[in-house]
Amino acid sequence: MLLEDLQTFVEVADAGGISSAARRLGVAKSIVSRRLFRLEADLGVQLLARTTRGAALTEAGVTFRDHAAKVCAEIDLARETISPAGDLRGRLRVALPLSLGPTHFAPVLAELARRHPLLHVHASYGDRFVDLVGEGYDCAIRVGMLKDSNLIARRIGSVHGVLVASPAYIEEHGAPETPDDLGRHQALMQGTETWQFMDGDNMITLHPQGRFKADNGIALANAAAAGLGIAALPHALVQKELGSGALVAVMTRYSTPTAGIFVVRPPGQHPARKVRVLVDLLVEQFAEAGGRLPAALKEPEAVPFSAGRGA
Repeated sequence: MLLEDLQTFVEVADAGGISSAARRLGVAKSIVSRRLFRLEADLGVQLLARTTRGAALTEAGVTFRDHAAKVCAEIDLARETISPAGDLRGRLRVALPLSLGPTHFAPVLAELARRHPLLHVHASYGDRFVDLVGEGYDCAIRVGMLKDSNLIARRIGSVHGVLVASPAYIEEHGAPETPDDLGRHQALMQGTETWQFMDGDNMITLHPQGRFKADNGIALANAAAAGLGIAALPHALVQKELGSGALVAVMTRYSTPTAGIFVVRPPGQHPARKVRVLVDLLVEQFAEAGGRLPAALKEPEAVPFSAGRGA
């Protein structure tokens, strides 16, 4: 029985089908099918019921999946234990936010791949929350205030928000001076989120209203630059526009709560070494920037977290 067959079966089981598993593994569907047939032949049982709509686990497959996953995890851990200083191997699947990922985190992944030429890095960028376990990710980078979860989070830095609008919008509608003034302005939002501001030691929570919404920070920044309203965005996301004058900061007397940047991973006592190395590299990069998110990337703690935007 080959380890790659076990690993492939676990991927198929978790992905819900051969096609999805093939995309995760980065191999052809025919290779996945061949490994599955070989494993079933070794075991003498059918693990998957193949239909026109995909593949579903048989009763034997459901039982065997957990045992196979444990075997794969133990072998990975054993490899790391006996060669902690060796080159990273295998594959790292990481989900990142679309708004900041390509500009601020992609350079770190490139550096990771450069330092470890035997490691395959598969990055997925999007502003939705992925199911790390169900979709087979090793970890994700998330920005914001984390919600309660059974995942494990490691804080690697912080990000600061800013209210922005275009000069044309301010000329036509005026600039808000206080949180109460925001009720008379168009807010550019991702959904039905709340905005929070600090007035000394007091936190003010608002439910802004607006007609333009988008699930991506870059789209909201563009809408603000077009004069459609006021957006609350990470400072690093709009630093270029603030520098050029396309956007200006408004209501600067009231600061926004500092949000965190986290690496989150599935629960487990022993994080994979490839995830630990990625976290260490991110911490290194953020330490050079004083714990903040730099303009173009160049307080850590590990906790079961209490997930911000992205990935």
